[in-house]
Amino acid sequence: MMACRGTDLFSEIDMLRAELLHNVEVTADCQRVEEEISQQDVLTRIENIILGIVTSLSKDEAPVLALPNRSSWANVSFDSAIGLQMSSGSSVTTIRSDCALSVAKFAQILKILLVIYRLIQSNSYATKRDIYYNNTQLFGSQKTVDGIVDDISCMLKVPRRSLHVDGTRIDCNSSSAAVAVSSNIDGIRNIVSCAKFVLIVEKDATFQRLLDDDFCTKLSPCIIITGKGVPDVNSRLMVRKLWDTLHIPIFALVDADPHGIEIMCIYKYGSVAMSFEAHSLTVPSVMWLGLLPSDLQRLRVPEDALIPLTRTDENKLTSLLKRPYLTSQPDWQKEMELMQQTKVKAEIQSLAAIGPDYLTNIYLPNKLRYGGWV
Repeated sequence: MMACRGTDLFSEIDMLRAELLHNVEVTADCQRVEEEISQQDVLTRIENIILGIVTSLSKDEAPVLALPNRSSWANVSFDSAIGLQMSSGSSVTTIRSDCALSVAKFAQILKILLVIYRLIQSNSYATKRDIYYNNTQLFGSQKTVDGIVDDISCMLKVPRRSLHVDGTRIDCNSSSAAVAVSSNIDGIRNIVSCAKFVLIVEKDATFQRLLDDDFCTKLSPCIIITGKGVPDVNSRLMVRKLWDTLHIPIFALVDADPHGIEIMCIYKYGSVAMSFEAHSLTVPSVMWLGLLPSDLQRLRVPEDALIPLTRTDENKLTSLLKRPYLTSQPDWQKEMELMQQTKVKAEIQSLAAIGPDYLTNIYLPNKLRYGGWV
């Protein structure tokens, strides 16, 4: 993430901010601030789960854990002010202790519950990587730990940050001009910035290019951030934190392909898997700055820089167009339908075919100056 400062003040961005502020409901209700859950509440919820297991054993019954199904669209609903959120009464997956297919996961969940309980008791923190190396033989892979931490957060109905488990540490030594997103977003206090806007960048390569081209001295004061592809929870929490604190326009710069569009939708509307924590992860005000499918025609991007859509791309595009939130985004629908018609996609780097510095010297400045977002 990088905060930057320049001298240009863009009237279109100022007008957009005024419109966003007009639409913001400045309240402390569930749409903006979820009720904080105390450490004792989390401990009590864990204790209740363990009590249920002990009770089953005392009755000579095999203990069973019930996890909300985080992979089904049937379990989520769409709220334009929040994004995708898990519905009450959603279906569950049972993890049995007497079943060969699930006994390992049952043990893994109990182990991580124990780790979390001790972390909260001692008011200390650990990364998911720390938990994995605590017992690599039991967990088998880092991915297993990552998924179970989210399952536990959903099962306990608490934000993941309340579990005292942070995201993986990020090495920020690669650039002295950028700062890694904190693994403890909730601990960030007193954000002060004169930024006019936030720019979410899909790819780290594009982010680094903006830094190398000194993008921030050419544009108005701004903040640029990247989740390096599909964003992790901390990146999404950071974007939400910036919106809640600064209430400035947030733009997304992604590839003109179904994958890039889906990443932008995750920032804006959330994901099915994390819908239970939508209130702190989604930013419905995010605007699509580029790369737009219509830009490819308007700018006459050379054909050899365009890539034909694959069958997987076409299926993904069709799936995206069926999502509940697209009905409220007719301009996005038009862009995606144009991609369907032309059957081509393009990476942000394709603009280099027009000129090596076209992205930072012409494309982005003009987009921001003249309101070229949807």
